Amino acid sequence: MKSLVKEFTKGIIKENPTFVLALGLCPTLAVSVSVINGIGMGLAATFVLLGSSIIISLVRNFIPGKIRIPCFIVIIATFVTVTELCLKAYSPVLDRALGIYIPLIVVNCIVLGRAEAFACRNNLLRSFFDGLGMGVGFTLALVLISAIREFLGAGQLLGHTLIKGFEPIFVFGMPPGALLVIGLLLGFFNLLKNRKA
Repeated sequence: MKSLVKEFTKGIIKENPTFVLALGLCPTLAVSVSVINGIGMGLAATFVLLGSSIIISLVRNFIPGKIRIPCFIVIIATFVTVTELCLKAYSPVLDRALGIYIPLIVVNCIVLGRAEAFACRNNLLRSFFDGLGMGVGFTLALVLISAIREFLGAGQLLGHTLIKGFEPIFVFGMPPGALLVIGLLLGFFNLLKNRKA
């Protein structure tokens, strides 16, 4: 049980995809304008990570080594398609906001990296907790970045004005603002890590 908890927590803290491994930055930069977008993208990526990790872990012994990457991509694409169709059916506004970045989960290095580095080498339970931890870590990173950008760039949080008279800093609502926020957060987390050491 301890090892499963370790597999889960490593994706949130020790191997966070965004702040430690610096993976999945393209959708992070693009969709982190609002907290709703961050949550939506995070949940979509988590679903794909979980589903693909489980299936790849189950079929890993039946896939020949020479074609494992194409097989992984087909499995991942299946879950991405399910995610995209569900978003179109149940949340068309979020689907439009996330746009091309949902189909691009297929080539997201977090998902394919976990399939290649972990799910194809470990059992179902460990792969499940690894995928869940990485998905939760990615979602938390997106929500943190989105909250900072939405507050500073639009003066709101979840669409509600928090401070009357607050003048938004519009650059935070633009792509350079995402780079700035991610850079500052990476520096902050590295500072914390160095202080612990």
